[in-house]
Amino acid sequence: MKAMLTDKRPVEYAMCAANGGFEDLEVWKVYRILPDPKGSEVGCIRVIDESGEDYPYPADRFVTVDFPQHVRARLPGGRTPIGTSKAAPTTSKLRRTKRHTVGV
Repeated sequence: MKAMLTDKRPVEYAMCAANGGFEDLEVWKVYRILPDPKGSEVGCIRVIDESGEDYPYPADRFVTVDFPQHVRARLPGGRTPIGTSKAAPTTSKLRRTKRHTVGV
């Protein structure tokens, strides 16, 4: 029997902050988080890694991130709400923000 995707939860993303020896993770790359209740019980999150497969990894290697809808729609697994036909704003229409520099 083939499983059907009927989950309406928003797609979540996490950025890898440290790969800790896991060669299939790239530091600073954003990964889609897949639901994994058993993994979360033991401190793991499930992501699709560089091998193209999904595996559980220690959650402390990641930082969850949130993006505006027009960015989420362009990410792997991103969903555009039904009935939304607006194109994503061009860079000239994006809100300008100050850049903050962190000293090293």
